Amino acid sequence: MFDVGLPELFVLALVALFVFGPDKLPDVARQAARMVNSARRTLSAVRAQLTSELGPEYANLDLRDLSPRTFVQKHLLADLDDKTPALEGHAPLEPGEVAPFDHEAT
Repeated sequence: MFDVGLPELFVLALVALFVFGPDKLPDVARQAARMVNSARRTLSAVRAQLTSELGPEYANLDLRDLSPRTFVQKHLLADLDDKTPALEGHAPLEPGEVAPFDHEAT
């Protein structure tokens, strides 16, 4: 989700040291850790409740799939990445290849 490397963490720690001071920094870090744990537990409980309310057919529901952008990418644009589907009785078409016209079928 966030791309935070070592230099960014060092800058954040340095800023926190100047803002809170060396005496209060451990308490602030503990409070932040508790807040993150509480948020994780709450989100986990919400996800579990949503899954149980929707029923077993939605047991593997990924909440990111509920985003309209993700839905369109997953269900509509995924077909564009695949090769053209094979015609009945013919080999799959390569990209850029034109399907032969069957005069007997018409």
